[in-house]
Amino acid sequence: MTSNADPYSQAVQEFRSRKDAHFKAGQGPLEPAALPDFTGLSYFAPDPAWTFTVPLEPLPQDASAEFILQTNTGETRTMARYGRVQVPLPGGEHSLSVFTPLGEEAPARVFIPFRDATSGQETYGAGRYLDAPVGRDSDGGLLVNVDFNMAYHPYCAYGDGWTCPLPPRERAA
Repeated sequence: MTSNADPYSQAVQEFRSRKDAHFKAGQGPLEPAALPDFTGLSYFAPDPAWTFTVPLEPLPQDASAEFILQTNTGETRTMARYGRVQVPLPGGEHSLSVFTPLGEEAPARVFIPFRDATSGQETYGAGRYLDAPVGRDSDGGLLVNVDFNMAYHPYCAYGDGWTCPLPPRERAA
């Protein structure tokens, strides 16, 4: 990390360095035999253009929030589909489902599993995850900070023995 990096890029790099240190210390999904050669994960360069603060569209009150996510092992994981966000990506706006653990009524963060054009090419084929902070606008509406610079691979991308939820099929808005 260079000292002349902008504050945003520095913050992203520091987050990534902490994650790499966590993995190197054997607290992540890496096999013990891989730890001596581990020098860090591969990342895209931080780019603030991939950060969006967007309104959260909560599910209608009469909709069932319970949602079954498939996993890489064929098991299922039940979460609450909390709502959707519309993200203005290059090539058009996309709608992404936003999840929380069951029973969490006012989350500080939401879980967004997704696939994109890099899946299976430059990133893990099954998709990546975001843990996105939730805030409020001046009128009290819910906002989600969708920062693709903070996207990460699920543990199953690094080795067998992990069960990871798969992103549901989404649609362009």
